[in-house]
Amino acid sequence: MIFQQTLGNKAAFSGIGLHTGKPINLTLRPAEPGTGIVFHRVDLTPAVSIEARATNVVNTRLSTTIGNSQATVSTIEHLMAALYGCGIDNAHVDIDGPEVPIMDGSATQFVDGILKAGTKVSSKPRKYLVLKKAVTIVEGDKKISIIPSRHYKITFDMQFAHQAVRSQTRSMVFTQQGFSDEIAGARTFGFLAEVEMLKANGLARGGSMENAIVIGDEGVLNPEGLRYSDEFVRHKILDSVGDLALCGHRLIGHVKSTKSGHDLNNKLARELLKRTDCFALVEFTPQATNVPFNLALPELSWLEA
Repeated sequence: MIFQQTLGNKAAFSGIGLHTGKPINLTLRPAEPGTGIVFHRVDLTPAVSIEARATNVVNTRLSTTIGNSQATVSTIEHLMAALYGCGIDNAHVDIDGPEVPIMDGSATQFVDGILKAGTKVSSKPRKYLVLKKAVTIVEGDKKISIIPSRHYKITFDMQFAHQAVRSQTRSMVFTQQGFSDEIAGARTFGFLAEVEMLKANGLARGGSMENAIVIGDEGVLNPEGLRYSDEFVRHKILDSVGDLALCGHRLIGHVKSTKSGHDLNNKLARELLKRTDCFALVEFTPQATNVPFNLALPELSWLEA
């Protein structure tokens, strides 16, 4: 799809905030081409609007939070991943609290609601952010980079010193169907000892085995077990899709992550947007609709297969 899309109808969601533990209502509304994703804190008078942009991220502890001098909205990454994964470029997000509801800990319910609402295609082309040169962020043993590629691809290498998690690696060439089938259903996870500590410090108040995988000393405590054998790394890819959606454009590049999280994801997005020599914004015109989407166009000749 080379044209910008929005929702065909409204989509409403209700749930509790993972960290606040408070009930929250959220409604997605269609938006005009060029709007992007804009959150509106409708519980405030007057309502406060915050654009979902990497430069508006104000906190990355345990989740991704956007904000300005008047308000914040936290835990936006799963919703942002669902919107990106469903091909939604423009939407208004009305929310009556400071945190996106966690739902079941994955993006599945958001994806289902968006698909039910349908999409509306505009006549305005998308601009794709296509990598020309690599951009890399390294902090200790953590690393994330994005390099030129003919696809949007994410490879994640996850490592934990725990028998239930240990090392998991997965690669995904991004497609809407692949995201929906293989990534959207992966739930957030946490270690029991950390959850207890977080709750003692006023965080994770809404966390439970209904909306997260909880890992104890001997392994996963959820009675239903895992949805996938590598659910942990799939969720890390889900978070990456949501965090990097804050670049504001569809991405064409290969993201390689080692032990990355929300903080490093945001630092990569910010650095990428600053390094204008490392990417090109490419707009595909209606005349190019007969070109297979492998970016085999003259102006993208720097890309490798």
